[in-house]
Amino acid sequence: MQLVFATNNENKIKEIKLALGHKFEILSLKDINCTEELPETQKTLQGNALQKAKHVFDNYNVNCFADDTGLVIEALNGEPGVYSARYAGEENNAENNMLKVLTNLKNKTNRNAYFETSIALIIDGVEHHFKGKAEGTILEEKSGAEGFGYDPIFKPNGFDRTFAEMTMEEKNNISHRGKAFAKMISFLENR
Repeated sequence: MQLVFATNNENKIKEIKLALGHKFEILSLKDINCTEELPETQKTLQGNALQKAKHVFDNYNVNCFADDTGLVIEALNGEPGVYSARYAGEENNAENNMLKVLTNLKNKTNRNAYFETSIALIIDGVEHHFKGKAEGTILEEKSGAEGFGYDPIFKPNGFDRTFAEMTMEEKNNISHRGKAFAKMISFLENR
């Protein structure tokens, strides 16, 4: 089965291809000649994921899925949340986003946070939703060179390393996106 992953993030595509192995053929937006920026104007992660998936399904008539992920930080009243990718501005710059989080958490003792991923899958016009969550803490400085986004400052509970210090396989086994993907994969295998 072919599925289009409605994202321009090459790191996310690598993660899902690794998780799926050869069970499904994952196509990127480039593979279907989708070059426009996907809409992301909803107020929830699930709303954004569905909006992106519907855009691709409606305009390209392909089975597809999209995700949206947010980092929720207790001491920042849930920020950056649904605005995680553009927390420090519209240019979607991971370094600036991390810097803004670290600056806003300066002198705060509560560093509890969690990542949440929502996936919207559309097959033959029918919508399905999957969620995953990873709880942890925000470090005071970056550590690690792997991963992407906020990975260098997020240490998942029960581990002494950040997501950016883990291999992609290790991260996939415990991450928010990995958990949501696992639910989607299980659903697809049992269809």
